[in-house]
Amino acid sequence: MGWTVFLLGRRCIQTWQPEARLLQSTLCRTCMQQFSSSSVVQDCPPQKRSVRIGCASGFWGDTAASVPQLLYGGKLDFLVFDYLSEITMSLLTAAKAKSPNLGFTPDFVHTAMAPYLNDLHKSGIRVISNAGGTNPLACAAALQEIIKKSGLDMKVAVVAGDDLIKKKDAFKTSGITDMDSGKPFPEHIQSVNAYLGAKPISRALDLGADIVITGRCVDSSLVLGPLIHTVCATYLDGFRATAVCAVGGPRAAEKGRRTAESILRRTRDMFTHLGLEDYSAVHLQILGAEDSYGPHARGKDLAREAVIWLGVHHKQKKALEIFAREIAPAGTGMAPGLTAIVGGRPKISPVLKPFFFLYPRKDVKIDIFMDGNHIEQFVDDHSFTVDEYISSVEPITPEVPKDLPSGPYSYRLEELAYTRSGDKGNTANIGVVARHPLYYPYLMRALSAQVVEEYFQHLLQKEDGSEQLVTRYELPGTHALNFVLKNSLGGGGIASLRSDPQGKAFGQMLLDIEIKNVPDLKSLID
Repeated sequence: MGWTVFLLGRRCIQTWQPEARLLQSTLCRTCMQQFSSSSVVQDCPPQKRSVRIGCASGFWGDTAASVPQLLYGGKLDFLVFDYLSEITMSLLTAAKAKSPNLGFTPDFVHTAMAPYLNDLHKSGIRVISNAGGTNPLACAAALQEIIKKSGLDMKVAVVAGDDLIKKKDAFKTSGITDMDSGKPFPEHIQSVNAYLGAKPISRALDLGADIVITGRCVDSSLVLGPLIHTVCATYLDGFRATAVCAVGGPRAAEKGRRTAESILRRTRDMFTHLGLEDYSAVHLQILGAEDSYGPHARGKDLAREAVIWLGVHHKQKKALEIFAREIAPAGTGMAPGLTAIVGGRPKISPVLKPFFFLYPRKDVKIDIFMDGNHIEQFVDDHSFTVDEYISSVEPITPEVPKDLPSGPYSYRLEELAYTRSGDKGNTANIGVVARHPLYYPYLMRALSAQVVEEYFQHLLQKEDGSEQLVTRYELPGTHALNFVLKNSLGGGGIASLRSDPQGKAFGQMLLDIEIKNVPDLKSLID
């Protein structure tokens, strides 16, 4: 008996995870096996041959309009919410440090769930969300209180066990290193969370949960099959501050750049006088001058409006307090035209960097709670190894046809494909989807990993000159390519000083690349 899985929502929830790259090529087959063997499928009427899953959130702060759209128009079996990223986990960790009742995303409880509980209950739609963040039990308790007041009978399950902060001292002495950079385990740790997979969620549904709340888990585990289990941690690495200032008038970009450079010179002189070290890192970017495009910027900037983006990093908070105080004086003491400091005096915040390492799945104890009571400790199947699992699946590597016609035409990538980009730690990925299947072979031929690496070389940070930082993956079923760019975000998340720390513009920037020496492709589909 075959099954069809429908994923509905504003964005695809299946995102690339650097921690799970070994299983990427097997993900779709794995997810189908997971769905076909889960209790959700078994509970469906015999004549039903599909599972419909709607994704109502792709990040904390996503639109609330998606919930009623999917609830009333999606004909759903499951409604899922994905809220977490490394940045979000950092924010929730800080919130929990202020109050033991915080650390989860309140929007899920009060905006996404509370207004629709009655209709969810009537329709039988089951909900899965990682809204628990760093405090899933508190999230469940808040939701259970609202359910109780509504007089409904709905079971709320919690998947816990991702929080490994109590093991940080053991990690420090075990010789663990970052899986990408090889750096030793950090001294100052704020949080340690494992990326849990889909099986504990499936088990909670087996136990009859109407709503499943998790802490940190792999994004795709909310709807897809099991993934390698990995560990993510954040650690304190100094402080950062960012000044954003609008500049107007002739040669605005030039004046903005010289103003920022003057602020840096002045504050560095102050540091020297006070015996403070220099900045650990500085990022100066003029928005409006296409600085982020590097060598691909369009000619000389003649804009009469620009924005200074000046981010700095220092080991000592005291130094950045000096920096923050020296921004406003530039309005009267430096180049004319500085019109506003966006957000007021720059705020100083700790730099929390992600640190990834592999940790044995068998050593992570996963607990399942139902309505506040501990039900069981989930035990995963560890009878196979990753190598054995991978070797059982034949990778699909499509080849470009040798007789693919050439021609005198050139196209911007935007004419032939859609793009979307995002992040994971200090790694970005760019998805390229052909606008028509006939375009796909030409995209494969033109967009090699080397071509994309050369295009973004001004944003890549190579520790070794010969190191290849871009990898291409082919997705022939969707006529798409996925490019993974390591060390491309200046540290990524809140550790980055860039204006685009998550690579959200990378896909749009790639749209300008030219696909040359091709036939009249537009006529092929007319």
